[in-house]
Amino acid sequence: MKFCKKYQEYMQGQEKKLPGVGFKKLKKILKNCRREFQSKNDVHDVLHNQTCPQHCPVCDGTFFPSLLKEMSDIVGCFNERAQKLLELHLASGFRKYFIWFKGKLQGSHVALIQEGKDLVNYALINAVAIRKILKKYDKVHFSKQGQAFKSQAQSMHIEILQSPWLCELMAFHINLRETKVKSGMTPASFEGCYLTFNDGKPFLSCELFDSVKLDIDLTCSICLDTVFDPVSLTCGHIFCYMCACSAASVSIVNGLKAAEPKEKCPLCREAGVYEGFVHLDELSILLRRRYDPNSCSEYWEQRLQMERAERVRQAKEHWESQCQAFVGI
Repeated sequence: MKFCKKYQEYMQGQEKKLPGVGFKKLKKILKNCRREFQSKNDVHDVLHNQTCPQHCPVCDGTFFPSLLKEMSDIVGCFNERAQKLLELHLASGFRKYFIWFKGKLQGSHVALIQEGKDLVNYALINAVAIRKILKKYDKVHFSKQGQAFKSQAQSMHIEILQSPWLCELMAFHINLRETKVKSGMTPASFEGCYLTFNDGKPFLSCELFDSVKLDIDLTCSICLDTVFDPVSLTCGHIFCYMCACSAASVSIVNGLKAAEPKEKCPLCREAGVYEGFVHLDELSILLRRRYDPNSCSEYWEQRLQMERAERVRQAKEHWESQCQAFVGI
């Protein structure tokens, strides 16, 4: 079965209508563009094997704007649904009992696993669809503008594989699945997500449709250790919270939201990526459970003590400076 047909069946099989890639519409645009381009070549009696014109009216005016809007709608829908799901799962205290009373969790961890699975599937199948339609574009035009568009989408933060909520959903799914297995209950698990270790370094991996394998490196590029209390910046890169604060030139007391817009990501050097950071709570839980079966508790206890000591030191310096400023010293 061709992917286009498989994708259409998947989207039509969803209970709720969700944003998706207009495969048929975009392929029709490419077909018209190819016909127009070939007709011009025939008129000039020249065999062209070159890139699409820099200002192709069909591509610039229809194809890319349509795909850009669809990608934005897809990632917006995914982020909103994933955020709501994780808020329900991590709720505590009165809010937790209120949610149970309202029936939003439906009293079933299996239902949560299924919803998490559906969201991960939705993200990955749309990632495959976008990749295939851009590959089709490059094939039609003998160009690499499709790949350039993908880079542009990443810079605009509408690439769904770049979403921090995908990383959180993967960790959430593994956490929930393992919790139920340990309790002796076997849910309808989704085996596509797993935590792996390569030379002692952790990776969060997910596979779907044999054509997409997502590997997320969980090593902080600043301290070169496993991320601790991880956060994801809006550019998609993951760091320890303390390391991110250090890179943003802010104290732990003030937090990342106090970072100046000019501060850049240490990896991609993109500015203004700290304000919309996401705390990866599910990933933190997963790593704390699974980092090293032999010395997990000892290792994380050491990291926790180091973090607490640093927080106390910075808090002390912060309030000392505030007191000095108040008394005019």
